[in-house]
Amino acid sequence: MDVKTLCLGALTLGDASGYEIKKMFEDGPFSHFHQASFGSIYPALGKLGEAGLVSMREQSQDGRPDKKMYSITESGEVALRRKLGKTPADDRIRSEALVMFFLAEYMQPERLEKVFDGYLKSYHDKLNCMCEPDDSTLPPHRQFTRGLGRAFYQAAIDFMEENRHLLLGEEHSGDAK
Repeated sequence: MDVKTLCLGALTLGDASGYEIKKMFEDGPFSHFHQASFGSIYPALGKLGEAGLVSMREQSQDGRPDKKMYSITESGEVALRRKLGKTPADDRIRSEALVMFFLAEYMQPERLEKVFDGYLKSYHDKLNCMCEPDDSTLPPHRQFTRGLGRAFYQAAIDFMEENRHLLLGEEHSGDAK
């Protein structure tokens, strides 16, 4: 999905600055299923504005430059609905850690273990982040999306803990660490 569509989707949650949109992809509602960088968000917002799909207003801030706040327009909602009518592309996992695990025989055991532990910790952190807010106030489709994300991270954590010995050559005790 292109970044323009992602920005339109983020703006359905309310007016936001480019920075606030980026935060939605870092640790907000989109963080477990898509990424977007400042280098792609700001040009996308500019193009969306030129096309009349978003509007922008400047909001003054004390002691700082004005903040640009973006809103989705009616035309933007129509464009978003059209984009969402397309068949989604297959998911692809991009993971430097999985490349390292695949090529583990070329790594020092201590380095491999450090990468493994960091990767496992990041999945625990993501799962914990997704478990904090109360889902009961979310619409059912957002409860579903968050629940699927939690199931994904929990399954990955369970697999990693149960099969750590396959990667790190440790003796398998049958108990997760």
